[in-house]
Amino acid sequence: MEPHHISSTLSFLKTMGITKPVPENCSTYDFYSDILRSCLKIDRIERGRITCTFIIKSPLSNFFKSLHGGAFAAAVELVSIACARTVVSEDKELFLGEISLAYLSGAMQNTELQVDGSVAKSGRNVTVVLLDFKQKKTGKLIYTARATFYNMPAAKL
Repeated sequence: MEPHHISSTLSFLKTMGITKPVPENCSTYDFYSDILRSCLKIDRIERGRITCTFIIKSPLSNFFKSLHGGAFAAAVELVSIACARTVVSEDKELFLGEISLAYLSGAMQNTELQVDGSVAKSGRNVTVVLLDFKQKKTGKLIYTARATFYNMPAAKL
């Protein structure tokens, strides 16, 4: 590679904070999940449906002060499991087989999003959940997602 490409790439990574050490308090068990759960508030649960409020707090923001893509993916996994659990019995384990994420726009720090999840299909072996993340103030669709779960029956020994 040409030296200016290497220099440019390293400069970008430093700007993004790749050289900064991880703070000690961030090394505790389930630290990230605790932050994520603190940003979600369940508004309504029905069979096959779930509605939440998701507030984009500073720890979930990226360098540009918008929702970090990984935080969005983690929220999708958490909410879609909860939604799938409204139709899949507790004796079956859920295995996330596929997740599809669409970043249609950006949501800035401190924005409140309404998350609407619904089960599109639930059969004996597969459950598919669809999620929409809309800006609560305007109703504008910001992100969409689809998660496919494999329903694993409990072993009968």
